[in-house]
Amino acid sequence: MKPRLDWFLVLVPVALIVDIAGAGSVAIFVISALAIVPLAGVIGRETEEIAAQLGPRAGGLLNATFGNLTELIVSIFLIANGELEVVKASLTGSIIGNVLLVLGMSFLVGGWNRPEQRFSRATAGLYTGSLVIAVVALLMPALFALSPHATHAHTEAVSIGVAVVLIVMYALSMLFSMKTHKSLFRADFQPPDKSGSTRSAIAKLVLATIAVAVMSEILVRSLGAAVTELGISRLFVGLIVVPIIGNAAEHSSAILLAYRDKVEIAVEIAIGSSTQIAIFVAPVLVFVSLIAGHPMNFVFSAPEIAAVTAATAVLSFIALDGRANWFEGAELIATYVILAISFYFL
Repeated sequence: MKPRLDWFLVLVPVALIVDIAGAGSVAIFVISALAIVPLAGVIGRETEEIAAQLGPRAGGLLNATFGNLTELIVSIFLIANGELEVVKASLTGSIIGNVLLVLGMSFLVGGWNRPEQRFSRATAGLYTGSLVIAVVALLMPALFALSPHATHAHTEAVSIGVAVVLIVMYALSMLFSMKTHKSLFRADFQPPDKSGSTRSAIAKLVLATIAVAVMSEILVRSLGAAVTELGISRLFVGLIVVPIIGNAAEHSSAILLAYRDKVEIAVEIAIGSSTQIAIFVAPVLVFVSLIAGHPMNFVFSAPEIAAVTAATAVLSFIALDGRANWFEGAELIATYVILAISFYFL
């Protein structure tokens, strides 16, 4: 029997048991975090199944919309609990994690036994351009907040304005990639077999989403005591831990595709996911925070902005030539490790 991610679904009832039994905060935090990983895999798999039934256009929109559903759910619970700094850190961590760690692992694994792999320069350029806009969206509100004339109301107004612009850009990117220039994206993508039941896939998707919500509530509730016992900062949890557990299933898919010499799709998954976080999930969470009564602005810390800027710059130098090799993958991973070490001690 081959190892499967679904085996870890047994951690879902285990997390419920240790939570009800009142086990230590660290145990509850770790088990609930690990339980989210296979649930994220179920969400991704069933979304692909439903997308195959709907056809390429509607299916592509569904994949784009639900691509980061797990992390969105976790972030909503963090906002409801007032953990706004952790939410911001998780957004930053998702962007740099996908660009540096996931793409780096994809290049390293896919290029280890090959001289090089090729992918579309146009696709990489489009996604990188969106990330540059995201850097501007992170930088300008932070600079505005440093102004001596900036008030809380004005800072909130700038954050909402930036969020609106980013959501509009996301809508335009969907129009571009799925209608006017869809030939540039995933030309070699083969949808999964349509033999499955759409009703069954929807039922599994709903159940997995509910389970993620339950695990997220347990995770967030145990967060405060767990980080105190472990001696790590909330910033590190948000920047490293939350993005990894929320995107682990998607990360493994990208690496596996690169290993099978489908690096074009791996690039779209890694950079495309970062773009979606930056110009869709982040602004949506700004409005979610307003509804939840815990307003979250778009003012990120200097180290977070520097991390996203560095990731985008390294990506531009490495990926825009449309060629990848294992050493470039190692360079991306090294950049991620440097940032992770720095944030651990921050």
